[in-house]
Amino acid sequence: MKVEAPRGTHDILPSEQPLWQHVIEVCERLCGLYGYRPIQTPVFEDTALFVRTSGEGSDVVQKEMYTFTDRGGRSLTLRPEATAPICRAYVEHGLHREPQPQKLYTVASMYRYSAPQKGRYREHWQLSVEAIGSADAGVDAELIQLYDTILRTLGVSAYRLAINSIGDTACRPAYLERLHGWLAEHGGQLDEDTRTKARTSPLRVFDNLDAKPPGVRAALAGAPTIGESLCDACREHFASVRRLLDACGVSYDVEPTLVRGLDYYTRTTWEFVDPAGGAQSTISGGGRYDGLVEEVGGPPTPGVGFGAGIERLVLALEDAGVAAAPPGIDVFFMFGEGADRTAALAQMALLRAAGIACDADYAGRSPKGQRTQLARSGASGWALVIGESARVKPGREADEATVPVDRLAEAFLP
Repeated sequence: MKVEAPRGTHDILPSEQPLWQHVIEVCERLCGLYGYRPIQTPVFEDTALFVRTSGEGSDVVQKEMYTFTDRGGRSLTLRPEATAPICRAYVEHGLHREPQPQKLYTVASMYRYSAPQKGRYREHWQLSVEAIGSADAGVDAELIQLYDTILRTLGVSAYRLAINSIGDTACRPAYLERLHGWLAEHGGQLDEDTRTKARTSPLRVFDNLDAKPPGVRAALAGAPTIGESLCDACREHFASVRRLLDACGVSYDVEPTLVRGLDYYTRTTWEFVDPAGGAQSTISGGGRYDGLVEEVGGPPTPGVGFGAGIERLVLALEDAGVAAAPPGIDVFFMFGEGADRTAALAQMALLRAAGIACDADYAGRSPKGQRTQLARSGASGWALVIGESARVKPGREADEATVPVDRLAEAFLP
């Protein structure tokens, strides 16, 4: 029987790891520079957490969650996103009693059952960055500028930033009433999926707009937008975000139909888009969620954050021609006839303890085959062990010498 990885999952092979690890290292380093601390949450949570926060009418809840009943009869779900679990941890462990905002990030796997797409798998990895406990527009701008910095640091330049404000509980209800009336009047121009969203969550008719049929997109272009109905507080908050982005030199487009696919978002929303990615072009998206902590049992607490797919970011780097060098070997050990392998491998352990990367022939290759492996390893130094002595070359510029095997490590130590 041939066993393969489940559909919608993927292996990250050794040849792919250098670029993968480079991306994660840059993300974690920059998060630290901006004052964000790492957090890890369980891979599964109570199903109610996601139903309550994402919204029963969301695509995530209705179509995409991996939900199962455990042996104790509890309904559990593999996390489809990281914001709700981080907010749950914030409440459960009393982080609201610590200095605010709590600035947190995680790099973790997410799970969504949907048709696998380029760079988006059913099991995929995501950087999630959250700032919980501040309503300051400066935090919104900081998070946007953080991801913009991540992209520029990695060498990605072909992207577009779209931003919008979707209001809050003070101004959104009146807008939704207007939108609901418009959608009812123009229902004949919409497809069934959009009509369903119009009945359950009208604002979500704009979600993933580029993937809708052209006729539906054309019809929705005439719908009222939330920007026309913002209250003074939301309008000023959005203006502050824009002023701060302008001051930081972050380019953006205001996109009046930009919404996020989950119920908890309020005020600022944004997406970083790869122009070459077609309908599935979002490489990062986020927004403010000022009511989410309260939804999971905490005190009224503002929050804002974003999620960024690692796979899509790696694809963007590959499209930009960015590569990362694999970790190298400093010293390669070869063995000739009668070699004292035990003593040589003990010396190799000493070198590794001193921080020198070593490898050896473990396949019983011929002398020629071992020389080929030395060339493939890229090692600058080598040792050829024959009997109780070894020929060594500590580096590319160094001369060869002969040393006893039990003193072999000394030849490579500074």
